[in-house]
Amino acid sequence: MSIEVVFLDIGGVLYRDEGYANALRRALLELGAAFEEAEFERAYAECRRTQAGSFREQLARRFLGPDADVAALERHAAVWWHYTPDDLEPDVLPALGSLASSYRLGLIANQPSAVREALARDGLDRFFEVHAVSEDLGLEKPDPRIFSHAIEAIGSEASACVMVGDRLDYDVRPARAAGMRAVWLLRGEAPDDPTPAQLSEADATIRGLDELPGVLARW
Repeated sequence: MSIEVVFLDIGGVLYRDEGYANALRRALLELGAAFEEAEFERAYAECRRTQAGSFREQLARRFLGPDADVAALERHAAVWWHYTPDDLEPDVLPALGSLASSYRLGLIANQPSAVREALARDGLDRFFEVHAVSEDLGLEKPDPRIFSHAIEAIGSEASACVMVGDRLDYDVRPARAAGMRAVWLLRGEAPDDPTPAQLSEADATIRGLDELPGVLARW
């Protein structure tokens, strides 16, 4: 079946992720962690390299101990985490304009509900029919229910949908398990140097959204 619907993640895909990493770093320090900047950067890079679950859980255990209060870390990080207009990736508006002429668009993202304010401010919300945002739904990727909800809400077959995200564990694998195709965007929380095995997991791999229309046209 040809592609009819394109779902996109928000962090790392539409907006740069540096703000989220900085929010986690500041929150860890507020909660009593002690580390050098370089140590945090190495730990964050390892999360990106392995693509093996929640970054906040891994960083909490690494810097606050095995019994760290991950919910507290999330609350503290939320104070610092927001997207500014400068965080919008420069290829986003041109890509969405191109995609919207051929496909229906939606979002599947682990984000606070307040992300809608940034989407509206930056003129992005008008492109998307479905906003499957984790705080709105009480579901987080990689929970298969958030993918099922998005597919049902947009009224399409999974085989006619593609997911575009920067994570293997939260985007590519669960999307393919749901019957969707998956495009891995190598920025944001993707590793700097993905392995051949990692690259083989996605139906396609791109380094910018400007490459996406060409990939979809071949399907």
